[in-house]
Amino acid sequence: MEARFLRALLVVALTACTSGDDGQVTFVSELSSKPAQKLSKYGWYGNVRLQRFHVPEETAVARWLFSVTKVNNFHCGQNNVTIHIRWGAPPVINPAGSVFPNATLWSPCLSLTLPAASHSSTTFNLSDPAPGDWYVAAHLPEDDGRIEQKGFPSCSYFFQPQLSVRRGVDTPVLQQGTFLQQTAAPDRPARLKLYVPEFASSLSVSVADCSSGEGTDFGNCSLVLRLGSSSLLHSPVTVNCSGTGCSAVLSNPHWGAWLRVVVESTRDNHTVAFSILSNYTVGCKPTSVGLKADDDIRKLRGNSSHANLTSTGNSSLSTDAVTYNNNSSPPFMSASACVWSVPVIYEELDVLSLRFTPVNGPNVSVTDTHPTLLTYPLHTQATGGTLNLQLTLNTTNVMLRNSSSVVACLSQWAPVLDLNHSHPCRTGHAVHLNASVAKAVVRLPFPHAATWYLSLQLTCNSSDCGNTSVVFVTPEVFVSACVEDCGTYGECRLLRSYSYLYSACVCKAGWNGWGCTDDSTAQSYGRQLLATLLLALSNLFFLPVIVVAIKRCYFTEASVYLFTMFFSTFYHACDQPGIAVMCIMDYDTLQYCDFLGSVCSIWVTILCMARIRNTFKYTLFLLGALLIAMSMQLDRKGLWNLLGPVICALLIMVTAWVFRGVRRRHCYPPSWKRWVLYLIPGATCALVGVCLYVLGGTEDNYYYTHSLWHILMASCVVFLLPPREKDRETLGWSRGWSWGWSWRPRVCGYTLCESGKDELYTVT
Repeated sequence: MEARFLRALLVVALTACTSGDDGQVTFVSELSSKPAQKLSKYGWYGNVRLQRFHVPEETAVARWLFSVTKVNNFHCGQNNVTIHIRWGAPPVINPAGSVFPNATLWSPCLSLTLPAASHSSTTFNLSDPAPGDWYVAAHLPEDDGRIEQKGFPSCSYFFQPQLSVRRGVDTPVLQQGTFLQQTAAPDRPARLKLYVPEFASSLSVSVADCSSGEGTDFGNCSLVLRLGSSSLLHSPVTVNCSGTGCSAVLSNPHWGAWLRVVVESTRDNHTVAFSILSNYTVGCKPTSVGLKADDDIRKLRGNSSHANLTSTGNSSLSTDAVTYNNNSSPPFMSASACVWSVPVIYEELDVLSLRFTPVNGPNVSVTDTHPTLLTYPLHTQATGGTLNLQLTLNTTNVMLRNSSSVVACLSQWAPVLDLNHSHPCRTGHAVHLNASVAKAVVRLPFPHAATWYLSLQLTCNSSDCGNTSVVFVTPEVFVSACVEDCGTYGECRLLRSYSYLYSACVCKAGWNGWGCTDDSTAQSYGRQLLATLLLALSNLFFLPVIVVAIKRCYFTEASVYLFTMFFSTFYHACDQPGIAVMCIMDYDTLQYCDFLGSVCSIWVTILCMARIRNTFKYTLFLLGALLIAMSMQLDRKGLWNLLGPVICALLIMVTAWVFRGVRRRHCYPPSWKRWVLYLIPGATCALVGVCLYVLGGTEDNYYYTHSLWHILMASCVVFLLPPREKDRETLGWSRGWSWGWSWRPRVCGYTLCESGKDELYTVT
């Protein structure tokens, strides 16, 4: 069910005036709540409960309330719930401390620990939070590997996050180059906002003309100036003001966004009046492309033909890219521009699958005079995947010197256009290409929802790069669901948190990590093969069961045992996590037939032990098989799918045995040898097998505990299957019970008679 959003705009009258002249701002309250979700022990990212909250613009305070409730009354031990918080994208976590794939970069997130009791809660407060989506992930400690059977009582914890925000609705706007008069008090800071346009290289905010209203304190600025918002990893720029004024400078501010300005007074019981001014500097702009869109339409058509005719398009585009000489500018850029902006096409291929393609061909020219800039807008729907950057230096026509290299910087919100040797990429991820390293890869799981920028420039140790002033680089930027599709020992799965989609790798055969590349606990091929053989070949212990059933003329039961043995063998051969796998048909079909055959085998065995008339027995066989097939379709791993048929069959068997015992005035079965040599050993095998199946299974010992379960169940059936009726004819006619009607066939005019003597459960 979609999250319950209690978006009640509760107006809090913090001030009486809404004008921006005195710095007073009206605040409103917004509340949002998510439904409680059951927590799981962490084994992979699919065990994490992910929730998404939206923090609006101009939010002054955000307060999260995290509640954990235990629904069971029995002792569950001490468990802690780990809560991860991240802004802009889901948190990338690593509770197991596994190794990340090569060239994979990730940022840590804020983590909180909450002891899980019958009911516990904690709050997390954040002042001036960054606007946008915030993600909260919660899970129990790392999974211990014990296999819990569905339906049995277990410790259950439910996690519910809630959010309350206070945001301003009439925040004054600080205009470029215009003084604004404001006041600030210890309990009432001045809040303003200003818009940062694109291509702003730096921004400054200045405070001047401070006055507390007293003549002796004129020019004494006891203020704190803060620029920006808090995103946990990045804090606002803070400057302590003293004297007549102060200023704060912000390099590479976020383009196309509102910047928060907060001025606080540090003097008790004093209100400080001041003037505030903002200025921004536009360092570099690309050449304007004008208003005509004919060129864009032509480029889109050309890209469409390139997608349909891959070989032809590639050859023509790459030829165009390398025909101009080293001293000339690319034909789609102006030589007078300080930055060369390359247009990029945004293509949605599938769910969490995007591709960015330069419209002028795969090769991009990079020079030593100006940076080359490519822009990649990444929306919220794409943050659940992995952002991949692959740069390839084209060394076919141009060779770099040993002292030359191509510096690339992948950054978000604003590009880095000053790519020098000392600080090539201050606010992003740096990549270097040279003659020895012609290819580089960067992977960013769960990237931020923002506009990403790729800056490239040719740098040389000397002032002149010689004859090599233009090189060609192939940038491949795309969003994939998982890192390299989780490799050989992993499976990429698409997950959903309400309307938000994200993906993660589930690893197998002991492999771990974000991309299933950590082999520290990986199973060897020999162990994988041993596990497959044990689980598959242990079903061959049903061969003696089939032989005994046929020898005792239980042909229907033998066919059920054969069905179970066949599908259990090939189901376990297909169910293995590693590469030692063999599937003869669809996995879901094999699993269904294995579960159906297992329960039907127990059903027919207990009914056979009841020794009821064949008419009733085969009717119950068919009716039970149909009901079991229906229940398996509803819930294949439900507890009552096994307990229901077992309990019903045992009731029928006990009723039949009690009836015979009362009728004969003797315990049934009458022979003590039958009890000692068959029934008690068979019941013991069944009890040990059930205890081993329910209580002893873990992920590490599954392949031999479950194999032992197969052996014990087969041995159980051999012991419990009743002996053949002495007077059963070859054609299988049963003499039935003496009470009730019975049909006696006529052969050649003679009626086949039946002996009325009851010799059930005679040891032969």
